[in-house]
Amino acid sequence: MDARIRSELTGFIVDNYLFGDVSRTPAVDESLVEGGVVDSTGILELIEFLESQFGIEVSETETVPENLDTIARMTRFVLGKQHVLETA
Repeated sequence: MDARIRSELTGFIVDNYLFGDVSRTPAVDESLVEGGVVDSTGILELIEFLESQFGIEVSETETVPENLDTIARMTRFVLGKQHVLETA
């Protein structure tokens, strides 16, 4: 499951922020903000993607680097949110 989520996140980032340039694909633990891949507007677009693609809701208090700054962190965040939905 996490490989699928990671792959979808990576694809979205490459398509929408790197304009298909796979040679610039960030490592899973590379900061998207510090690496210049996304800015504050890009984070909002990422949140919209996470919500629509993975059926989760991202609250304002969850929009922190610990959840959204790397592909690995976003993958863990999505998995955690989906787990909560499954057990609710």
